[in-house]
Amino acid sequence: MANLSSGASAHATVDSVQRTHRDETLRGPSFATIASVGGENRPVALLLSILAEFHRQHLSYCYWRSTRRVSAALSGNSDLDLLIARDAQQRCQTILLSGGFKLFPDTANRLHPALCSYLGYDEPSGRIVHVHVHSHLAVGEALLKNYLLPWEAAILARAALHPTLPIKVLDPADEALLLVARGSLERRRTDPVALRHWTATSRKFELDRQQLRERLEPATLRNRAHAVFADDVADMVVDGIFYGLPLERQSRLQRRIRRELAAYRTFNAVEARARSWTRAVLWVAGGLNQNLLHAPRPWRRRVPGGGRVLAVIGVDGSGKTTVVGAIRKWLGAEVDVIPTYFGTGDGRPSLLLLPFKLMVPVIAPWFKARPKSIAQGKSSRHPSELLYSVLLMVWATVVAIEKRNKLLAAHRGARRGLIVVADRYPHSEELDFNDGPLLAQLRKVPLWLRRLEAGPYALARRLPPDLVIKLTVTPETAARREPDMDPAVALQRIDALQRLTFPGARVVSINGDQPLAEVIRAIKREVWGLL
Repeated sequence: MANLSSGASAHATVDSVQRTHRDETLRGPSFATIASVGGENRPVALLLSILAEFHRQHLSYCYWRSTRRVSAALSGNSDLDLLIARDAQQRCQTILLSGGFKLFPDTANRLHPALCSYLGYDEPSGRIVHVHVHSHLAVGEALLKNYLLPWEAAILARAALHPTLPIKVLDPADEALLLVARGSLERRRTDPVALRHWTATSRKFELDRQQLRERLEPATLRNRAHAVFADDVADMVVDGIFYGLPLERQSRLQRRIRRELAAYRTFNAVEARARSWTRAVLWVAGGLNQNLLHAPRPWRRRVPGGGRVLAVIGVDGSGKTTVVGAIRKWLGAEVDVIPTYFGTGDGRPSLLLLPFKLMVPVIAPWFKARPKSIAQGKSSRHPSELLYSVLLMVWATVVAIEKRNKLLAAHRGARRGLIVVADRYPHSEELDFNDGPLLAQLRKVPLWLRRLEAGPYALARRLPPDLVIKLTVTPETAARREPDMDPAVALQRIDALQRLTFPGARVVSINGDQPLAEVIRAIKREVWGLL
């Protein structure tokens, strides 16, 4: 099988392109002009700055997915997949890292040595943008890129600037060849990822094919296809793009393409299928863990240099739950994030605490009087009853055990590269504030029980979070958001919140009275700086 061009001619062409790259860039669209464009598809400033530096250093690269989707990639609505010349990989990494991107390694079951993932935070838009850097044309199923196509040099040599965007894209004939190759190698009904997105992917490939027909002549594609495929297969490729059924229904063409490209497989058919199924099982397990189990196990992409534990604290009505959800949504699309809840209210309890929590609504009506410092809503000045004290001892013991287990799980997850977002965090600094020991409110408690409850809080001092976000609000705001809370209790807790220090952690106070968008923006800035 022939290459897209011979090795010598390909390198000569690459050198020629690099010599003329500066002139070509000057003829392209202005970065300043593009950055001023508004609307949903406005290019992200962070990506524009990286591309500008690529052009300034004459780095050989191109966006190697469909040109039809390059606008969405530049606006941060999808990943930006860049093919980089092998001798430019180190310069590319230097540009990305110095430009504010960070390298986030994939877990072993998803990793391919030809692919690196860089994430950057574009503060003006509040988005995390994802750049995939490819040093080879690795194609195949979503979980197993089994084919390395030796076409990089010639493809990069023929890449040219987009007519309206400041980025180099594929030559139309090369794009058509890659579309046929990817359509034949990436979409198998035995691949659960492909099966899940089958309809959307089919539509995407068909729209790509329709656009290519408008930009490409059959004779040009036929000449390019004859350079890499046998004559009859090259004719089938032309027919597949211009005259045939949708690519997903051209089974004969797909079989021939797989046969033609079999020499470029990394694994043989048996090993590839075994690896694919193994990774599929891990992919399903990761999805269950992400959405249901929340076990401290990485399943996709980890934080460089190790994970982090982030804690969000504040009085009731400060917006803790909303903020935790926003952080999870923001980071969770790209990085492994698990939530944990250290409170006993509306959050998700562990299986240990769940049966006791279900009993609370049944038992609570029996007690009309509770200690003032324990009451969550309207306080009571009556002394606690004996039975209430006994039940509180049981409750406090179970809560302490649950907090110990969650503390250990959270920090184990961080050591494995996960981001743990905690709603509340245990402490014993202020007994009148939430998340502290409960037995301190009772007079007669066995010493061994006090020691048992104190253990998790001592552990929390030894294992502080990496970042504590304090959401501070005024008493008026707390009263408006939580009308059932006693104003005196709210004021007491607001004052106690100010005194919490969490030794060993970075503590940042955010004004929760601001509009939610401003609160989230400030928190994103702090979190991204920590990663």
